[in-house]
Amino acid sequence: MSTRRQRKVADLIQEELSALLMRRVHDPRVEGVTVTAVDVSADLHYADVLVTVLGDEERKKEAIAGLNAAAGFLRRELAPSLNLRYMPELRFHIDRSYERGARIDALLEEIAAKEHPEESKGNES
Repeated sequence: MSTRRQRKVADLIQEELSALLMRRVHDPRVEGVTVTAVDVSADLHYADVLVTVLGDEERKKEAIAGLNAAAGFLRRELAPSLNLRYMPELRFHIDRSYERGARIDALLEEIAAKEHPEESKGNES
C-alpha cells in the first residue's frame, strides 16, 4: 500500500518526466515514449517508471536503452522540482497493460462468438 507521500512524489515525477522527455531529451530512441505510471518505493529510493512505446519488441528495447542512458540526466533535471533529500533512482519498464487488455478483449469476443454464433453473424454485415 502506498502512502500519500509516495503517490504525491510519483505523480510529480510522472508529470515532470513527461515534460522533460518531450522538451529536453533529444535521443531518437526515446521519441514517442509516453510515461503511463510511476511507482515509488516506500523509502523513496527507487521510482519504477512504466512507459508505452509504439512499435515492435526491438523498438521497445531501444527505447528502454535510450531511457536508461538518459537516466542520470533525467535525475539531475528532476531533482530541483522534487525538493527531496534523496532523488529516487529511475528504473524504466515497458507498460504491457494495454497489450494484456487487448488480449483479454479478443478472448472475450472469441468466447462470446462461440456462445452466441447468431449474434456475431449479424455484426458482420
